[in-house]
Amino acid sequence: MKLLAIDTTETACSVALALDRDAIWRYRVAPRQHSELVLPMAAELLEEAGLPLSRLDAIAFSRGPGSFTGVRIATAVAQGLALGVDLPLVPVSTLLSLARGAFREAGAAHVLAALDARMGELYWAAVEVGDEGPRLLSGERVAPPPRVTAPGRDDWVAVGSGWDAHLEALMSRFRPVRVLHGWQIHARDVAAVGAVELARGGGVPPERALPVYLRNEVAKKSAVQPLE
Repeated sequence: MKLLAIDTTETACSVALALDRDAIWRYRVAPRQHSELVLPMAAELLEEAGLPLSRLDAIAFSRGPGSFTGVRIATAVAQGLALGVDLPLVPVSTLLSLARGAFREAGAAHVLAALDARMGELYWAAVEVGDEGPRLLSGERVAPPPRVTAPGRDDWVAVGSGWDAHLEALMSRFRPVRVLHGWQIHARDVAAVGAVELARGGGVPPERALPVYLRNEVAKKSAVQPLE
């Protein structure tokens, strides 16, 4: 399977190219430079692999939740690339990608993934991760720390900017065995989750690959349209 993956959710911008069991990537923490970096990164990887865009099986992208601007950039770039060569897209949950990163980094099988949603809230999900990929144990939601919940366990690993922003409040509710501080989504995890989704038939046409904001008022104000 040949899959290009894109993430621009937070301050890091990353692109990965999965080639069957191998992967190459570019990763750079560069706030407000995502729109300038993401396409050159993708072009570098394809050139390095000697692979034209048209020979990919699909493009995966971080569909949210997360930064409105970052999620919108990833969606629009993925749509534009896919439309040009008629490829399917695989929208990938940012929270599942975070959890997959915790599995890769720390062998975490049960992950509390949280992204800072600003306004005193966070994007949250409890996730189980195994060799076949991550799955949600609780639905993705946006809420203040006192309102987030998780199944009762004592082996949670915590990851994401939501923990860095609301550590004290979350630690008063949960006692994870480890907190991965400063961890951001990496496109190689988007690629890994996307490959599993694609194998399960999760690819969609570009016009159906839409972002997930969770905040309804944001989603209603600005719907992302496919690039012309």
